[in-house]
Amino acid sequence: MRILLLGSTGYLGGHIAERLRALPGVRLLRGGRAPVDDHRIDLATITADALAEQLGRAAPDAVVNCAGTVTGTALNLAGVNSRGPAVLCQALRAASPSARLVHLGSAAEYGPRGVGERTAEDAPARPVALYGATKLAGTLAVLEARIDALVLRVTDPVGPGAPPAGLPGRLTAELSRAVARTPHGTVRVGDLSARQDFVDVRDVAQAVALALALPGRLPRLLNIGSGRAAPARDLARGLADAAGFTGDVEETLGQVGRPTAAPWQCSDVTAAEWELGWRPRFTLRESLAALWASDGDPRLAPAAGSRGTSVP
Repeated sequence: MRILLLGSTGYLGGHIAERLRALPGVRLLRGGRAPVDDHRIDLATITADALAEQLGRAAPDAVVNCAGTVTGTALNLAGVNSRGPAVLCQALRAASPSARLVHLGSAAEYGPRGVGERTAEDAPARPVALYGATKLAGTLAVLEARIDALVLRVTDPVGPGAPPAGLPGRLTAELSRAVARTPHGTVRVGDLSARQDFVDVRDVAQAVALALALPGRLPRLLNIGSGRAAPARDLARGLADAAGFTGDVEETLGQVGRPTAAPWQCSDVTAAEWELGWRPRFTLRESLAALWASDGDPRLAPAAGSRGTSVP
């Protein structure tokens, strides 16, 4: 089976690449802008005709699209998150109409939900931020394409290699500096009042592998998450425990923090369990222990003159 993975150098893409390489009979091809990629593909700028030529040469049996961005200008977000999936679907229909597409969406597409609500796939999508809106546009392009395609709408991923753009990665870096200075100091964070659905990045990779392996038509959209709304304070305290940090994790809302736009996030993952035979394997504590073991570095030097560290 020939699988073309787009965005393999990113957080999700790296773990998915590792999982797919372990599958018997799989030849993994990588597409993107990195020197290690087999095919130079920039979904933000490539034309559908040029991408169709690339797909014709690659001849994939399946394509996994992990290409996306959470930061940058509106033009950059729209180019990668919205235009990219639309171009990919058009090119697949022209050059590889029998290939299955697994596209990674985001639970940010749903927007804020009511406290206590578990969000199912048929819930209306009402994103309030540009990232969620651009990801939703990309998801809609995939859902409306006349190809064999599935969107996995992923909640907040956590685990080894977490990027600094998210709370787990930022806090890991700050705790590394704090532990290097003293295990009894203070790490200052922003607002941790939100309850979020943290899912292990390795569980996300397993969901992709299952979606590629199952024959026949699958639902067009499935949630991938833990199915549990965990307090962000649990993540901060659990990561501090994994780091051996016995000091204070201090919230300083209004000084370095900001209120969260989504105080509650919890996806209903019943459909993924039923359709894919998938369920999350790792607890949040296990994910945080793996994150610290992979990325925690107490040798990092603290900022000069700093009496504490801050995580926005």
